Amino acid sequence: MATNTARALWYVAPGQAEIREEMLTAPQPGEVRVRALFGALSRGTEALVLAGRVPESEFERMRAPFMGGRFPFPVKYGYATVGQIEEGPEKHLGRTVFALHPHQHHFNIPESAVVTLPQAVPPRRAVLAANMETALNAVWDAAVGPADRVAIVGAGAVGALVAFICSRLIGVEATLVDINEKRAELAQKLGVRFAKPETARDDCDVVFHASGSAAGLGTALSLAGDEATVLELSWYGDAPVTVPLGGAFHSRRLRLISSQVGRIAVSHRSRWTHHRRLAAAVALLADPCLDALLAPEVEFSDLPRRLPEILDARNGVVCQLISYP
Repeated sequence: MATNTARALWYVAPGQAEIREEMLTAPQPGEVRVRALFGALSRGTEALVLAGRVPESEFERMRAPFMGGRFPFPVKYGYATVGQIEEGPEKHLGRTVFALHPHQHHFNIPESAVVTLPQAVPPRRAVLAANMETALNAVWDAAVGPADRVAIVGAGAVGALVAFICSRLIGVEATLVDINEKRAELAQKLGVRFAKPETARDDCDVVFHASGSAAGLGTALSLAGDEATVLELSWYGDAPVTVPLGGAFHSRRLRLISSQVGRIAVSHRSRWTHHRRLAAAVALLADPCLDALLAPEVEFSDLPRRLPEILDARNGVVCQLISYP
């Protein structure tokens, strides 16, 4: 029997979150009711949200789909939920779906905003869909081609997924670069090379930066070959970042570009919709090796207490899995 209430995670003050209960109306025509099964925290972005470090200039652009409240606080934030449809058109009942929805136990959502999971993609792994969509868009933005030499600086969830996609392109030499040697095991499971910054091969055709640090961006620029592309995936919130644009940056004619998932890459924008791109990202999660990105699950009710620990960059978590008992 469908519930008339929902429990949702709200960020309410710097470093503080709480679970709030809210009323749910019956699904309207064109909507479905979803009961959450699993979710995931986006460590980089949600750490900035929890800290209240979303700049005022980005309050509107940083709104997640179906977000509640307004920045800086209180906000109901998040964009990785997998659940089962409990109410709505009969053809959808019982389907397991992915939705770009905040962390919430039950919710109504337009049926056009959910993606049904392929049989080969289990619900736990499907929480990576939002990160996979970001990675896919980044690979499009960077225009990686067959036989390119590619480095990915920063072995978090997005960086690891970029490496996974690039390594599946014919002839591409993809290397995951990170200061944490423990990420070598993750790289091995994904079937890509690993290197620390000081040993990574330079003269790359494309370099992705996803470490979230100025030092990482400096490493990315140093690994790029002449006239190569460096694609910036990190978002720093309100923190200023020093970019080493002196030295040989100009003489080597490096190309530093940004990528953001809110818009489809220009190369695909005329043909692809956001829903088609998200469905493609879900389908790319069929490989079991991607389970290596998931940390042991944390129960939804424990999130307010566990968030500071989970979002601490030093804890080694790549993607924190959330379960909804």
